[in-house]
Amino acid sequence: MKLNQIKETCLYVNDLEKSKAFYNGLLGLPIIGYHKDRHLFLRAGNSVLLCFLPESTKHEKELPPHYAYGKIHVAFEVPEGDYEPWKKMMLEKGINIIYEKEWNHHLKSFYFEDPDGNVLEIIPPGLWH
Repeated sequence: MKLNQIKETCLYVNDLEKSKAFYNGLLGLPIIGYHKDRHLFLRAGNSVLLCFLPESTKHEKELPPHYAYGKIHVAFEVPEGDYEPWKKMMLEKGINIIYEKEWNHHLKSFYFEDPDGNVLEIIPPGLWH
């Protein structure tokens, strides 16, 4: 038996409209589900990014309650050769790059924040190989 992949990643946010403007409007992730008082679901390649209002999901009755607070981290892998264009696009859209790191094999990643202060990262293919 084995696990294939992480299919969903969850962030907890304070304002779904700001999250929608950021993740869909600025980063271009397609919306696959939205409920204004609970969640925003977005497609990220073969995965799904779930954005929940923690005050709604910590009192779940049907599903197991879940919530978190603080700076949650998510990394997005971009296609080969798209790292620099992504960095340029972020700067052009006014998204502040808070840190850039050179890793093994001379691969780089850069970090930025969403409207709730979650720490996001853009990585090239091969970073974890």
